[in-house]
Amino acid sequence: MMRSNKSWNNSPRPSSHSSSSGGGGSSGGSFCGYLMDNLPKVVIVAFIFLGALVLILARNRGGTNAILCVESVANQLKRIPYPDLNLNRVSPRVDKGRYSAFNTEKWIIVAALGSPTHELQALAKIEGWQLLAVGGSETSADWKVDGALFLTFDQQAELGYRINAYLPFNSYLRKNAGYLFAIQHGATRIYDADEKATILGGDLGRVFDIELRGPNSRRDLLLQYRTLENRSVVNPFVHFGQRSVWPRGLPLDMVQQISPDVSYTQVFPGHQIIQQGLANGLPDVDSIFYSTRRAEDVAIDIEFDTLAPPVALPHGTMAPCNALNTLFHSAGFWGLLLPVSLTPKAADIVRGYWAQRILWEIGGMMVVYPPTVKRADVAEPSSFVDEADLYKESSRLIKFLVSWRSEKGTLFEKILHLSHEMAEQRFWGAQDVELVAAWLKDLLSVGWRQPQLRAVELGTIPVYSSPDEHKQFMPKAYPSVHLGIEDTTTMGSEFTEFLNLRRFYGNMVLVLECSYPLNHTVLAWRLLYGRLFKHVAVLSQEKEAALGVEATDMWMSYNVLPKIFERYPNAEGFMVMNEAVVFNYWHLTSADKTKLWNLHAKETWKTASFNDESSAWYLSKGHKNGVKKLVSRLPVEYRTNYRTVMDDDHFMVSSSKVYYVPRRYIDDFSTLAGLAGKQKLNSALALPLFFVAMENPESFDTYAFNNTRSLSESEVKEGPALIYTPNWHIMYPWKASSEFELYRIIKAMSAGDPSLSEILDSS
Repeated sequence: MMRSNKSWNNSPRPSSHSSSSGGGGSSGGSFCGYLMDNLPKVVIVAFIFLGALVLILARNRGGTNAILCVESVANQLKRIPYPDLNLNRVSPRVDKGRYSAFNTEKWIIVAALGSPTHELQALAKIEGWQLLAVGGSETSADWKVDGALFLTFDQQAELGYRINAYLPFNSYLRKNAGYLFAIQHGATRIYDADEKATILGGDLGRVFDIELRGPNSRRDLLLQYRTLENRSVVNPFVHFGQRSVWPRGLPLDMVQQISPDVSYTQVFPGHQIIQQGLANGLPDVDSIFYSTRRAEDVAIDIEFDTLAPPVALPHGTMAPCNALNTLFHSAGFWGLLLPVSLTPKAADIVRGYWAQRILWEIGGMMVVYPPTVKRADVAEPSSFVDEADLYKESSRLIKFLVSWRSEKGTLFEKILHLSHEMAEQRFWGAQDVELVAAWLKDLLSVGWRQPQLRAVELGTIPVYSSPDEHKQFMPKAYPSVHLGIEDTTTMGSEFTEFLNLRRFYGNMVLVLECSYPLNHTVLAWRLLYGRLFKHVAVLSQEKEAALGVEATDMWMSYNVLPKIFERYPNAEGFMVMNEAVVFNYWHLTSADKTKLWNLHAKETWKTASFNDESSAWYLSKGHKNGVKKLVSRLPVEYRTNYRTVMDDDHFMVSSSKVYYVPRRYIDDFSTLAGLAGKQKLNSALALPLFFVAMENPESFDTYAFNNTRSLSESEVKEGPALIYTPNWHIMYPWKASSEFELYRIIKAMSAGDPSLSEILDSS
């Protein structure tokens, strides 16, 4: 069972027995005195009598029926009462205290059980957020942090919340009162915080999605774990680079599951109601990890991949969620409640699993984000006993929650229904069922309104999913800690170099053009480049939904790029490349991402004459007329740029297999692509025209692609592997026509990027 043996409310209660007064010693009084003096013997005799009665019933009425009858009576005695949830009798609660006129939308809630910390002082200074510190019975009444509101133990009692009757006197679980206070005073977002953590960059909006709607909300699709058969829980630490570290609350049978997901689905943003952040330094690990991985005098200091994208959990899949670094949006405020019958180390984790299950009923999702805080390891003892219930019951709890269903008609009714069934399954105590009922009434009394139910059947695709979007992302393998010794599977210099690559390419989108028919190499390219780029979009002549491949006319693939641009409005730029290009990406981190990139090799750019009547395909009348029409219809600013480079008698042809368009030219490119698409102009004619119409070639980046190698037909036949060197920026063509050829390409590239050996080892 997950219930703690500890009793939180140990204050003495008045006796229900009054002393006898008056003399005379009546027979009734004598009997009562005898009964009280011999109560243990009476109880024993009563049990013997009941045992004899069972035997008599078993003999006269059939043993099985009699025993079942007794068991039925016992079960009835153990059943947990179902609270009355009559919300019609709940009246609004008005705060008449010193903060009655205070109202704001964004709150940070912490427990103030000790002296103010430097971290708390920093939290109070975060712009746009109000820090609320909730005291315990032993917290000094003069506790103070500039900029913070402080609720003393007595002030909490004066608020009159129903839940106060259930809260322990001096525990972080008193944050429950703080949550209600914030909601009552205008909260629309609540950040559940650790008083000993430092916000990275001093800005919660740097990583978290503070806005779910409006111009400041996320527009990029969110990565989401795939729904896999027999997988109901994941370790998100793996996604963020730490394969041998696990969070508190993860079932121990999942610790060995260290293989990363490399293929994900994607979902539209706006439903990430609960957002769990990670912590660098000392993450929220359990006592087993802490006691077995920490050397005596060496603090744990773990780093996660700050550039890895957030990852959403599909309905039917869960992950541990704590009360140390979690953002709740208004629609999920019901999920803030911390149970009181569990040990403190188990309470927030059980709350997290409970909240995730109810979240599915309103169509919401939990998303795990890169590190948002830094927590120092101060060598505080971590108790296995306090977490023992998690080790024993977390697997059973998750299995129960995923299979749980309810026909109740409102969100509050479903919450109470689940809470009651969890108590009957002994995941928490009867006291928590009463607490939940009180909490729901308190929520209503402070002005919070329950959202409508929007659940979908588990296993089906929610309306906000993007089923045609596939994303390959290869999580890093960061150094982790084993008894104070760093993992040597990733060398320090290689690790640093890879971080630099991720910083450079991490907000760029790669568009890869692949010829049809497709094969398994598409996934390999996603794996290779997905480690670096924000997203890898794949284009081909035919659509392959299973591989995430979009269909387009490859001879004018530019026509589909504006749609891809729209999907990633926050991307720094877009690189378009043919699959036969071997891209030595480690060389381009000195390039200017705000400028256009194109090949400098003379053989890829040709100037042709409209008067030339030879047999080259681009000299046909149709192609030349297409170029003339496009030039004549260019808006004046583009035509002016174009005419500074090209006169009326000539045009350009490019066989370039790779180019880059930065964010500031996206609108220009889209406009030109729309005009060229109407003329059905071949990419080899359209792209050079686009580039010189957008910008004078003298303003192109002079470094990117200035060291390239184009192979001749004889060199391709001889074998590109014999010619390749990692010193070039790119080499082409070298196509992965088979799995073996793909292996040779990656093997060759590993000379420039040693981290590729990890992919080779896993293939």
